[in-house]
Amino acid sequence: MNRVAFLFTQAPHGSSAGREGLDAVLATGALSEDIGLFFIGDGVLQLNCDQQPEQILARNYIATFGVLALYDIDQCFVCADSLLARGQSLAAERVLAAEVLDAASLREKLAAYHRVIRF
Repeated sequence: MNRVAFLFTQAPHGSSAGREGLDAVLATGALSEDIGLFFIGDGVLQLNCDQQPEQILARNYIATFGVLALYDIDQCFVCADSLLARGQSLAAERVLAAEVLDAASLREKLAAYHRVIRF
């Protein structure tokens, strides 16, 4: 079976990429057991706990990351370099348990997947 990686690269608000990515993860999770989630660039902002999308009249889908455990999706990685570049703490609480890796280690993990889908 193919290993599928979902690469989140965009901020949570301003486009529907994050929500669409999460929908794709959930749909794929029903069919595949080997899924990895990777958060790099502005995608690391998807995992912030204290988002208030209603303030900008956006739909709150961020809490949906919490249901990934029901689909046995637990391979989640976040780029330490991207977090630091955006003033984020490496040890901050996130909406999803994710392993914080430096860019080189994250690329190494990503290379182990057969398919990469970017959002």
